[in-house]
Amino acid sequence: MAQQDVYVVDGKLRVPYNNYFGAFISGFFQQVRDHQRLQGTRCTSCNKVYMPPRSICPDCFASLDQWVDLPNTGTLVTYTVVNYTYGTYYQPMEAPYALGIVKLDGADTGMCHLLGGVEPEKIKIGMKVEAVFKKERKGNILDIAYFKPA
Repeated sequence: MAQQDVYVVDGKLRVPYNNYFGAFISGFFQQVRDHQRLQGTRCTSCNKVYMPPRSICPDCFASLDQWVDLPNTGTLVTYTVVNYTYGTYYQPMEAPYALGIVKLDGADTGMCHLLGGVEPEKIKIGMKVEAVFKKERKGNILDIAYFKPA
């Protein structure tokens, strides 16, 4: 067998890629981008509203094709404060920042998103929050900049 040279490269490897969400969830992101509108999907069989939207009900397996407009307000179900930074390529912002599960008014499920406009020590489970949208939106979940106290 021939001997092969071994090369070691110290550093970080960045592999940029694009996500393709498909027609279903792309419609959700278009509404956020173009109209600052949040929508979920309602199961006509068990009547649950899912946010983020789903195409199949996880409880009864029915197809979900009924879109429901939801308000930009909700309740903070739980949260965590991130106190370390690995780098903003991997994280949405520099630490410290808060992430929470927000259950929008009218939805039966919660969505994980950034919390802002409040000091981390003042965040409380059960507090009312509202979505803050970026001025320049690109058609992804970060078009919602964060949820702030309502």
